Amino acid sequence: MTEPTHGPVSRADVCVVAMAECFRGDGELLANPIGTIPMIGGRLARATFEPDLAMTDGEARLIANPEAFAWPDGKVIETFNPYRQMFGWVWNGRRHVVMGGTQIDQYGNQNFAAIGDYRRPKVQLLGYRGAPGNTINNTTSYWVPNHSPNVLCANVDTVCGVGYNRAALLDEHQRRFHEIRYVVTNLAVLDFATPDHRLRLRSVHPGVTPEEVQEATGFDLVIPDEVPQSRLPTAAEIHLIATVIDPTGQRLVEVPN
Repeated sequence: MTEPTHGPVSRADVCVVAMAECFRGDGELLANPIGTIPMIGGRLARATFEPDLAMTDGEARLIANPEAFAWPDGKVIETFNPYRQMFGWVWNGRRHVVMGGTQIDQYGNQNFAAIGDYRRPKVQLLGYRGAPGNTINNTTSYWVPNHSPNVLCANVDTVCGVGYNRAALLDEHQRRFHEIRYVVTNLAVLDFATPDHRLRLRSVHPGVTPEEVQEATGFDLVIPDEVPQSRLPTAAEIHLIATVIDPTGQRLVEVPN
């Protein structure tokens, strides 16, 4: 591991690098990171080890600019990607989307529609949005800025994103593109690399212990005997993040030290 060479590394920078690593090996996929740190992480991946990623602006364009928050004036447009064309990316598995989740369970089922009984919820949220189609048709990762038992919970109240246990009920053709790759939080990186696709602790961020991650989780995680520390950013990555991709420090607002 290459250590940074100037000053301490913020927790936000570790999260950004973890989000960037979600896209490693994706090649020419369409990267669709939704949210502040996912957007910064996606830009970092393309600026370093995945230069061929196509990057959406979340609207109707593919963009070339490395700045995560460059619009409206600083947006460099590679090509237009109107809504009717977007389904071509979505339906053929050539997209990696990063979504949030108000609730995520141990198999990767995700909810951001409603909390409580769906017929009369305690809290009405965003709705299903594109989560069912995203998770069935595309590689999906999740970003959780506040890791807690309310978010990483035993059971989701409403299934929006489809987890591994529910995808297993579909036939092979229907689930051929289904992959929940990583869950990145402000405490750790988790994956589903277990025989039954239950959530596993992959790494912990600096200053965090596996016990603290388990305490902040509403179900029993799969925890290996040895849990490594999440990768630290290199000096070059810190420079890119701080001076090019996110010079205004939006990442530090979402994940303060």
